[in-house]
Amino acid sequence: MDKTYQPEQIESRWYERWEADGRFAPSGEGTPYAIMIPPPNVTGSLHMGHAFQDTIMDTLIRWRRMQGRNTLWQVGTDHAGIATQMLVERKVAAEEGKSRFDLGREAFIDKVWEWKHESGGHITRQLRRMGASVDWSRERFTMDDGFYQAVQEVFVRLHEEELIYRGKRLVNWDPTLHTAISDLEVENRDQQGQFWHFRYPLADGVTTDTGADHLVVATTRPETLLGDTGVAVNPEDPRYASLIGKFVTLPLVGRRIPVVADEHADMDKGSGCVKITPAHDFNDYEVGRRQDLPLINVFTQDAAILSRAEAFDIQGRPLPDVDPSLPAAYAGLDRFAAREAIVADMQAAGLLEKTETVNNTLPFGDRSGDVIEPLLTDQWFVAVESLARPAIEAVENGDIEFVPKNYENMYFAWMRDLQDWCISRQLWWGHRIPAWYDAEGNVYVARSEQEAREKHGLSADMALTQDDDVLDTWFSSGLWTFGTLGWPEPTEELATFHPTSVLVTGFDIIFFWVARMIMLTCKFTGEVPFRQVYVHGLVRDGQGHKMSKSKGNVLDPIDLIDGIDLETLVEKRTGNLMQPQKAKAIAKATRDEFPEGIEPHGTDALRFTFLSQATTGRDIKFDMGRLDGYRNFCNKLWNASRYVLMNAEGEDTGLDHAPVELSLADRWIVSQLQQTEAQVTRALKEFRFDHASQALYEFVWNEYCDWYLELSKPVLWDAAQESANVAGDRMSGATDAASAAAKRGTRRTLVRVLEAILRLAHPMMPFISEEIWQRVAPLAGTCQGEGDSIMVQPWPVADDRLLDEAATRDIEWLKGVIVAVRNIRAEMNIAPGKPLEVLLTQGTETDRARLAANRLFLAKLAKLERVDWLDDPAKAPLSATQLVGEMEVLVPMAGLIDKDAELKRLAKEIDKQDKLIQGIEKKLGNESFVAKAPEAVVQKERDKLDDVQSTRRVLVEQRNKIAAL
Repeated sequence: MDKTYQPEQIESRWYERWEADGRFAPSGEGTPYAIMIPPPNVTGSLHMGHAFQDTIMDTLIRWRRMQGRNTLWQVGTDHAGIATQMLVERKVAAEEGKSRFDLGREAFIDKVWEWKHESGGHITRQLRRMGASVDWSRERFTMDDGFYQAVQEVFVRLHEEELIYRGKRLVNWDPTLHTAISDLEVENRDQQGQFWHFRYPLADGVTTDTGADHLVVATTRPETLLGDTGVAVNPEDPRYASLIGKFVTLPLVGRRIPVVADEHADMDKGSGCVKITPAHDFNDYEVGRRQDLPLINVFTQDAAILSRAEAFDIQGRPLPDVDPSLPAAYAGLDRFAAREAIVADMQAAGLLEKTETVNNTLPFGDRSGDVIEPLLTDQWFVAVESLARPAIEAVENGDIEFVPKNYENMYFAWMRDLQDWCISRQLWWGHRIPAWYDAEGNVYVARSEQEAREKHGLSADMALTQDDDVLDTWFSSGLWTFGTLGWPEPTEELATFHPTSVLVTGFDIIFFWVARMIMLTCKFTGEVPFRQVYVHGLVRDGQGHKMSKSKGNVLDPIDLIDGIDLETLVEKRTGNLMQPQKAKAIAKATRDEFPEGIEPHGTDALRFTFLSQATTGRDIKFDMGRLDGYRNFCNKLWNASRYVLMNAEGEDTGLDHAPVELSLADRWIVSQLQQTEAQVTRALKEFRFDHASQALYEFVWNEYCDWYLELSKPVLWDAAQESANVAGDRMSGATDAASAAAKRGTRRTLVRVLEAILRLAHPMMPFISEEIWQRVAPLAGTCQGEGDSIMVQPWPVADDRLLDEAATRDIEWLKGVIVAVRNIRAEMNIAPGKPLEVLLTQGTETDRARLAANRLFLAKLAKLERVDWLDDPAKAPLSATQLVGEMEVLVPMAGLIDKDAELKRLAKEIDKQDKLIQGIEKKLGNESFVAKAPEAVVQKERDKLDDVQSTRRVLVEQRNKIAAL
């Protein structure tokens, strides 16, 4: 093995080897276990959330594969309607100076496919870099032919059952992209805005109880005033009880609109009166539905003011009796220009009571960056009520289990308050709606135009036009678990791997994707899509902030794996920002955080970091310090393996069944291994990846490397020569044969335990485990020959027969004595390598026996010149003391330290700490500093004070101990 661990040299090589050998495909044997990858956008790049999620899925798949399960990790990408269309539109505009309308629909779609074939596989290349053992032979795309057939089939069947319909409803409308978008594509941003209070004159000479001839309503969107169809007051509000059923005159328009009683009006907020605009506000739409108010649309699809309004009832039917007149002065004005004009006109008419500044939230399209407008449009909808019932029951009766279980409550809350689902989008890229129209506007839904004609008996010469809209990507991805397995055909894969085993996903798409998958899968397969849903948190930066390009705190997982220089990192974070001052601030913050750039850490270290923080359901603060620590863990495992190989390669490791003699340390580490195997397995079953990684880490670092490897050295070295240096030791009948058997036993234990460690580590750290296993497995007798891989080795199973509580107690005693001696060295400032004489006293007969049996280990690991039992504690020389249970560990101080010089040194150190403490306390006592400095800076000073005070306490303890000698 190379002297240093260099992940970049082994990771790509092993992944290519695994893929070439077909290691990721199902074996065809064992109980099926399947995971469907949440399909990332084909336009996308692997971000920290993807890397975290994919690490969890790959850990589960590799673990189950080693357990002998018939595993399928289905990979694929989503066509990402809006994102892909926007990307290709920009590309065409930049390269050809044309819009999609210049090209036409068919030519533009050809351009999208061309882009997809050339550069749409970026994220799949990144998945390989993360070590994802997905079955690439079955890679799917939500626009491939097979999946397109499944989408059409579902749409047609739902329409035939009247569960899909077309209607005029209120939707999130993007005025820039000219399409409806889902709630998940809406980004709510806090901002400072205006709250205008307007007077609406009461009609017919009516007045309020106080004699006022108007009602006051407040709004943040004055431009929607033109579409008001009512004013709501709370039915319990005594101020307006006499006005319910009366009318106001809508300012600027002159339309009479009623005063209605509705609980939407909050008596304690503002005047208690609320203007109702059902065609331009989701809450108002619900009030309009309850109160049977007309819906008056005043906006074009560009969010400009219409010259004449459009009036509909709540069913979306035109209302010819409603006057559509709007003031001519506003026709064609953009909504925000119209806002200014309306406010000015209201003020001129004496109808603006006051204006106040408020903090409010505005919805923006995450792709266009434009303010989203609730708008009445003709769309296709899924009637979800009958689909929701079995989906709710599937979770209630335990067919589907959420982990953590509390997410079931979130699921139920959404599912029991569902609105019909808008599934159409006004795009060109996507699954085009399988519906055709004749000249009269009649609609014919079918799988093809030919089927539409045959199904409805239409003549061949009747002109039909296909619907221009495409389906929401959440509709097609809702079929993911069964559509990828060949449905509607009864394929062998569908029979084998469906329902799938577990879905790994974030909580933010439980409704948008998870719930819809459950509804559609139950409907069309009669099965649940998965047995468990493991819900993970979001990956945030070290301060707990959401990672975003606008904040400049994004980390690219590939940069953490392969490293990146500082200037390239700064360019990545600031390159697309349009605001120079913001870019400058982000550049400075990046240089402060990563003054040397980011060093390579390798995939295994990144994966282990993710798993160590994967507590159930919680967001994780990504900590670069942890990543550095787990890179060190990889180095530790690498160096430990080099030690094992140096002592085992070319030596007898017990493969020929020759007699072996196991030392106390051998029996102990084998016993500890059984406990670790059980802990890791149990944690993976419970989705406690943090517990699994911690159990492995503790065993490898603390028990195998720090203790067992050291305990192996006295056995592997010349035992007789070693024992001669320890007074009082006698080998008691040791022979060359016994020594050979002991060495053979320790070598066998070294390699077998290391080989088991590598199998335990493989699901979490696939590359380093494979690389080392190839060298260690032949020595352990577990490699079947050239071409074998750790991927298909059996998962370690704990054997309770190998648990050895006596060995564990003896080793804990041994560790206690060694740690006691090391503590005394540290406290008394004695050099680590200086040989010591140690006395043990006040213990039990068991302590005596343990000393006799373990002199060799004590001498080696505690660096002792001699160790003896002191029968009479009263005869103990002046010594530093530590307790191990009831037993005292004594290190005589004669000749070891200069007491006066050491006390003088400690006094100087304590004085230094006192000055540091005074400086920090003075800083924190400055009220101006505490008030004006960022909280993070103040907290840093508080933490520094805690550290210095802790250091001072340790120094004082050392001084007191030495003074007492």
